[in-house]
Amino acid sequence: MTAVIINGRDVADKKKHEIAQEVSSLKGQGVTPGLVVILVGNNHASRTYVTNKEKTCKELGMNSLLIEMPEETSEAELLAKIEELNNDAAIHGILVQLPLPKHIDETKVIETISPLKDVDGFHPINIGRMMTGQNTFLPCTPFGIMVLLEEYGISVAGKHAVVVGRSNIVGKPVGQLLLNQHATVTYCHSRTKDLAEQTRQADILVAAVGIPNFITAEHVKEGAVVIDVGINRNEAGKLCGDVAFAEVSEKAGYITPVPKGVGPMTITMLMYNTLQSAKESINRK
Repeated sequence: MTAVIINGRDVADKKKHEIAQEVSSLKGQGVTPGLVVILVGNNHASRTYVTNKEKTCKELGMNSLLIEMPEETSEAELLAKIEELNNDAAIHGILVQLPLPKHIDETKVIETISPLKDVDGFHPINIGRMMTGQNTFLPCTPFGIMVLLEEYGISVAGKHAVVVGRSNIVGKPVGQLLLNQHATVTYCHSRTKDLAEQTRQADILVAAVGIPNFITAEHVKEGAVVIDVGINRNEAGKLCGDVAFAEVSEKAGYITPVPKGVGPMTITMLMYNTLQSAKESINRK
């Protein structure tokens, strides 16, 4: 068996086209979706992500604002800036690029962003709404994974999903979204005993551990759907995922590649959330 490749770039392009059309329609009503990204310090990887977000905003006709703050910015200064943006009607999404300098409490920063503008989907109120199946901003990478499954006609209800990784950004929320769509969900992590025994039971296997080529063919059931969230560099410096793609793709039914798999969906769903925030701002007027 050779797996069907789940092409995240193609799905992202389709979704971005739909978003651009809606943005154009909103502009006709006098509202341009606006996203602000706050970058504290000069982390190279963070700057790359921010640049990609700015570029995508412009492609879709959205307003994009980058606020750069020096490494030594105090927590109080950052929180004050967020509060200012919370009260700016032209801003529909606020994103503080992580990681932050060590002297700033990330939890406090996330909790200061208005839940109405939390387009990353990390605020405790939005996480609570997700947990209870309410309409809310969903974390972008898990949301993108669910859209990929839907676009490829992969049914979730009744399936056994195994999530390897329990981060607040990907592992925990993607398991919850799968549960919300009636999957039976197992979480695995660094203290799981006999990982391969657990993962071989998965109809849908999500790898989100941040270790290159960690999931091998021995971890995968024949015909399983394998979603690789990892973005790593191997010893040769080449981009790779958490899944040993060459060997697993010979056993899986569906698989996401790295790159061009889950990655393109993350920014796309951020744009989707920003659009939804702009639409909801009209309803609140």
